[in-house]
Amino acid sequence: MKMRQAFILVCMVVFGVVGTCHGGSLKEGFYNNTCPNAEAIIKNATEKRVASDPTLPARFLRMHFHDCFVRGCDASVLLNSTTNNTAEKDAIPNLTLAGFDVIDDIKAEVEKKCPNVVSCADVLALAARDAVSFKVSQTPLWKVLTGRRDSRMSRISEALANLPSPFSNFTTLVQNFANKGLNVQDLVVLSGGHTIGVGHCNAFSNRLYNFTGNGDQDTSLNATYATFLKTQCQSLSDNTTFVVMDPGSGLTFDNNYYVTLKQNKGLFQSDAALLTNKSSRDVVDKLLDSKEFFKEFAKSMEKMGAIGVLTGNAGEIRKKCYVVN
Repeated sequence: MKMRQAFILVCMVVFGVVGTCHGGSLKEGFYNNTCPNAEAIIKNATEKRVASDPTLPARFLRMHFHDCFVRGCDASVLLNSTTNNTAEKDAIPNLTLAGFDVIDDIKAEVEKKCPNVVSCADVLALAARDAVSFKVSQTPLWKVLTGRRDSRMSRISEALANLPSPFSNFTTLVQNFANKGLNVQDLVVLSGGHTIGVGHCNAFSNRLYNFTGNGDQDTSLNATYATFLKTQCQSLSDNTTFVVMDPGSGLTFDNNYYVTLKQNKGLFQSDAALLTNKSSRDVVDKLLDSKEFFKEFAKSMEKMGAIGVLTGNAGEIRKKCYVVN
C-alpha cells in the first residue's frame, strides 16, 4: 500500500516575529525499514502502563499539546533544565505536566531494540495517540505520521510566550492557534481534549472568588457547578487541589465536554470563551454528535502533530528523552 505522505512547511511565530522554518516529510510507517516493530513496541508499552494508571491518557495528550505549541512537535518539553538553561518543563504552565518518567521508560524499551533510530518526538506523539485510544477503540483514534526529529533546545521563555492560557478570552485563543497554523475549528475540536484529565484550582478559582477584581463570581459559570467547585477549591491561594475537567466523564474520552460546556460548566475561562463567538458555538453544536467529534478530532490532531516538526537532518535522535546527546 502506498504510504501517505504529508509535506510540512511551518514557520514558527514567536514573540510576533517569524522564526525558523523547517520543511520536510512525515509519513506513515517512517520506521518500517529501520525499526519495523517501533510502533508496536510503543503501543504495547503504552497500553501496559495505561492499564495500571488510567490517568496517563490525559497526561500524555496534554504533554503532546504542550510540546507542539512550543517550538513545534520536537520533544523540547521533555528536556530537563541544565546549569546554564531553564527548560520548558520548568515553566509555570508545565509544572503540572506528569508522566515524563513513563515516556522515558517507553523510549528505553524502543532503544533496546533499535538504538538511535526512533525520536522522542515520535514516541510522545504515538504514546499520546495509543494511550487515548486504549479502551475507547479497537483501532487508533487518529493517524500519526512519523519522521519527527528531536530538538536540541528548550527555553522556559518560549513556553511562557506560546502556550495558550486557561485565562484567555476568545480573541487571544484564536490568535494563539492561528500562530500555529490552526483555525477556529481546530481550537474548538482540540479543546475537547478536556473531556479527560484534571484542572488545578489556581487555573480557575478566580472565576469563583475574584473574577473582575471585586471579589465576585463569573456569572457565565453555571451557579450550581460553581457552588460545587467552591467546596473543592476553598480559596484563591489553593494551588494543590484539582478537579476533573469534565464532570462525570473525567476518565472517559468522549464528546461529553461539549454537553457540559453547553450547560455552562466549562471549567476554565478558555472553555467558556468558546461560547462567546457564533462561529465557535456552531462548531460546539456540531460536536455534540459523537461521530462528528471523533472524525474532527482525528483531523485536528494530525494537523497539530505536524506543527514545526524537525525532519531530515535537522535536530537529532536523542538516546534519552530528558537530555540532549
